[in-house]
Amino acid sequence: MNEQSLCQLLTEVSRGQRGIEETVELLKRLPFEPVDGFAKIDHHRALRRNRPETIYCEGKTPTQVAMIFERMAAHAPRVLATRASPAHHLETLQRVHRVKYDAVSRCLWIDDAPATANALQPMLVAAGTSDIPVAEESAIALELCGYCVERIYDVGVAGLHRLLAHLPHLQAAPVLIVFAGMEGALPSVVAGLVAAPVIAVPTSVGYGASFGGLAALLGALNSCSPGIGVVNIDNGFGAAQLAAAILDGMQPASKGAAQ
Repeated sequence: MNEQSLCQLLTEVSRGQRGIEETVELLKRLPFEPVDGFAKIDHHRALRRNRPETIYCEGKTPTQVAMIFERMAAHAPRVLATRASPAHHLETLQRVHRVKYDAVSRCLWIDDAPATANALQPMLVAAGTSDIPVAEESAIALELCGYCVERIYDVGVAGLHRLLAHLPHLQAAPVLIVFAGMEGALPSVVAGLVAAPVIAVPTSVGYGASFGGLAALLGALNSCSPGIGVVNIDNGFGAAQLAAAILDGMQPASKGAAQ
C-alpha cells in the first residue's frame, strides 16, 4: 500500500462509504514490501498477530539482514532478529546505529516502544548452564513482547535439591518455559510441581546418543506429566511467542498490542 491508496481508503471510511470493520480486515491483507528480490517484509503481521515479523538470520548474508532490519525499523518500534552472528551485527549497525546485540543469545534488536508495567512475569528454568543461550533467546523475545522475565538457571535433575529450593517461585509463575538437553527430564519434573502452563524446549546439549537434542525432544513429548507444550529443538524464540500468547490471554480485554 502506498500513501495515495491509503489516503483513498481513509477517505472512503470518513465518508461512510466503507465500514470500519471491513477496513480493518482489508488492512490485514495488505501487500508486503519487497526488498531487492530476496525478501518480502510483512509489515502488517503486527495487525494480524499482535507482533511484527522476526528476522531469522541463519542462511542470510550480513547485507541481507541489515537491509531487512533497516526497512523494518522504519515501520516498527521493536524489531528482533535471531541467530545473528557478529558479522550480521556489524553490518546492521552501519544502517541502524541504535541496534543492540547479545552474543550469548545471538539476538539483534531495537526497542523504542514505551516501557510497559506488566504484573505477569514468565519464568525461565534451565537445566544447565549450557542451556542458557537458548533460554536467553526466549528472554529477549519475551521482553520485546512487553514482559519482564524471571530466571532460574542450572537446576537440572542431576541435583534435584537445587530446583526444589525455588519451589515457591516456580509455583507462583503464570507460565514457565523449561530448557533441558541430555535426556530432557526437567520439563516433566517441573510440570509435576506447578499448576501453570509449562512449555518445554529441548536443547541440543549432550553427548552423542542425545542425537543433537532428539533424545530431549522425545523425552519431552513422552513426558509422564500431562499437558506440557513442546517446541522444536533449541527453539527459544518459538517458546517465547507461545508463552506471550498465553500471557496475553490472561490480560484484560482492553490490553493493546504488545508491539
